[in-house]
Amino acid sequence: MSAVETARAIREGAVDSEEVVQACLDRITELEDTVLAWAHVDAGHALTQARAADDARRVGAALGSLHGVPVGVKDIFDTKDMPTEDGTVLHAGRRPLADATAVALLRQAGAVILGKTVTTELAVYAPGKTRNPHNLDHTPGGSSSGSAAAVAAHMVPLAIGTQTNGSVIRPASYCGVYGFKPSHGAISRHRVLQQSRVLDTVGVFARTVEDVAMVAEPLMRFDENDPDTRPQAAPRLVETAAAAPPVAPQLAFVRTPVWEDADDDMQAAIMELVEVLGADIEEATLPAVFDDAVAWHRTIMEADLARSFEREYATGKERLSEILREMIERGQTYSAVAYNNAVGQIGALNAILDAMFKKYDAILTPATTGEAPAGLDSTGSPIFCTLWTLCGVPAVTLPLFRGPNGMPMGAQLVGPKGDDARLLRTARWLVGAVNKSAHDETGEVIA
Repeated sequence: MSAVETARAIREGAVDSEEVVQACLDRITELEDTVLAWAHVDAGHALTQARAADDARRVGAALGSLHGVPVGVKDIFDTKDMPTEDGTVLHAGRRPLADATAVALLRQAGAVILGKTVTTELAVYAPGKTRNPHNLDHTPGGSSSGSAAAVAAHMVPLAIGTQTNGSVIRPASYCGVYGFKPSHGAISRHRVLQQSRVLDTVGVFARTVEDVAMVAEPLMRFDENDPDTRPQAAPRLVETAAAAPPVAPQLAFVRTPVWEDADDDMQAAIMELVEVLGADIEEATLPAVFDDAVAWHRTIMEADLARSFEREYATGKERLSEILREMIERGQTYSAVAYNNAVGQIGALNAILDAMFKKYDAILTPATTGEAPAGLDSTGSPIFCTLWTLCGVPAVTLPLFRGPNGMPMGAQLVGPKGDDARLLRTARWLVGAVNKSAHDETGEVIA
């Protein structure tokens, strides 16, 4: 069942939360020794939460939208009842005293926190232990490696993660699930490991667009503890995503300045999708100013890493990976002028995108350079996510393609900042259009 179907079945009493959670635990027992998606799972504690959810339903308590549904949580979100170790030996054994706001909102919506999923080291680039469920010799991507792999392996129907460069979209694409990075500031990051206030964004993983909307909606709340959230009406993601667009969306196909980084198979898949969409899409070109976006993002991210992980570097740099040490050390060299100049470009880039989105409902571009690379020493390139993370616009990856080795590849849709619900509606429309046009029985476009 999808997460939406599972939530409905639990609310109606057709299935108990305990049964659903036990099925997830059985799947973890079956596959975890090879996929290695979890940093912490306590079966007894998960079942205790599920039984409490079932008891609440039986006595007629008010039920949240995620009542009894298990969710995986990336191991950089504080959890008061589980360790939060951030993928580094420097934080081994850490036990937070309170939940991250996002975790508290999941519990408020009735979710069962099944466990903590593996993250890369301090949510940067050095891989954790997780493998890609589609081929164990390939990376699952990062940094939200365990969240993507756990959903892909049907260990849990929903999971949350974070993105500072490509850490939701990339692993979702590699693992063949839906990944959604909302607008910057849409979901609170209070008590989530901070890399960069300018870039950090909480995202979600699921197996349908409707499931994405169901888990993201209760998380989009104002939190005075996160200065980038805003007091505003709760978004109607579920209602909007499920609705048919009033008119067929008009999409822009944008190669971006890094198009040549895409494999031939990814380029062919995107072009085939453009052909399928016909009059509903046209190619658009970004102005030359976007050519410097990757460099601006690098300046911001590395300078902020140097600040955020100053303590870890000072007290235990020999325990950090070489790649993280190098990023921190480069970040220590950037001037305030260079940093402020990079941050100052974000508004100008968004002004250009805002003008584009007056004509187009969404932008289509690759989610990744191609399939998940072979080997476990790297988490792959985030280059097709960098621009959109810098701008803080919402993005979603759709598992529409398979590459030459049979591995998943994602198409990425990008929408205007703050218009997350419409982006999900457009994404659902696009999946329907592909399913209608595709020739294979799974509804996939084959590169």
